[in-house]
Amino acid sequence: MAARPAPLSLLIDTDPGVDDALALLIAFSAPGVEVAALTIAAGNVGLDHTVANALKFCEVAGVDVPVFPGCAVPLVCTPEDASYVHGRDGFGDTGYLPARRAAQAEHAALAMIRLSHERPGELCFVMLGPLTNLALALRLDPTLPQRVPRLVIMGGAVNGRGNTSVPAEFNIGFDPEAAHIVFTHWPRFELVDWEATLAHPLPHAKVEGWLAAGGDKAAFYAAISRATRDWSRHRSHDDWHCADALAMASVVAADGILEQSTRPVALELHGQHTRGATVVDWLRRSGRPDNADILLRYDRARFEELVIAALV
Repeated sequence: MAARPAPLSLLIDTDPGVDDALALLIAFSAPGVEVAALTIAAGNVGLDHTVANALKFCEVAGVDVPVFPGCAVPLVCTPEDASYVHGRDGFGDTGYLPARRAAQAEHAALAMIRLSHERPGELCFVMLGPLTNLALALRLDPTLPQRVPRLVIMGGAVNGRGNTSVPAEFNIGFDPEAAHIVFTHWPRFELVDWEATLAHPLPHAKVEGWLAAGGDKAAFYAAISRATRDWSRHRSHDDWHCADALAMASVVAADGILEQSTRPVALELHGQHTRGATVVDWLRRSGRPDNADILLRYDRARFEELVIAALV
């Protein structure tokens, strides 16, 4: 009898956030996937809220995953959150009852290092928020990449079409120094950027139908995402863009990846108009080694299939 394939084991670093929540549902529902831990960053809203949201969402989804709080602020700069999109609490200000269980006492960066030692070669790190926790872990233990075979980052705008400043995407722009540390110290990672998100929209009409047809998880998600979806509808008309869900799709269903481009990617820290920009050396003029596999195309039907399955 053939041996069963080993589960895909994920450590997910996240700052929930409505789009993070859908990504978590995809991970929780995907067959053959184990979520080993959630490490929590500040980003979309402050750390108290992102930790509370992660705990609540695990409860709603019926999963028992350890939640490790991380850094409350960026490494250097002053934080600017996205509460105007996600609500003051990150979950649409619905006033949900807090989760019954508490977060772990261990810091997220220390949990990353410990779990990488306990499970060398097993974990895929999936970064859905600012890279502060991972950058701190790398400063504490530069050998971390040797034990983590796959790193997937949702972040960046590879052609300068940002959603925070002109060239910067939110996760990278929130903590550019952290992104610089990760980009320069991790030898190879997968990048799902904001421009890939724009190229893979979810039609509002379809999303509303999926939410209406789902169960308790879909009802909770419909409530926490309503304000965000309305905000999106007023700005992008027929489509909703869910960056973290696309990134998670590329992780749990890599068969849906249709095209990637491997290039050197660096981070701009000092430009007056370009701080936080992800700079892709498309023509390889710099002589730097390729360090990023950039998602360009993902199977749209496969993406929608994963979202529907997550909301059942």
